[in-house]
Amino acid sequence: MKTDSEIINTGFESIFSTLGMVDAERFIMLLKRDKFDYTEWQKNLWKDESVDSLSEKAQRAWDQNKIT
Repeated sequence: MKTDSEIINTGFESIFSTLGMVDAERFIMLLKRDKFDYTEWQKNLWKDESVDSLSEKAQRAWDQNKIT
């Protein structure tokens, strides 16, 4: 299991490598400003999806990103 520090570092690395420095900073500030509630966001993220449809999508994504 990763420590909190490791998760934070990995998250920052992911955000900065994906968005770049300026947009990553904007993203972080938007989360802070809007008092982002991760739990509420999670509740609504997949509300129109069934477990089966999410499983199928996850499997397709896994298959597409597998390194052979």
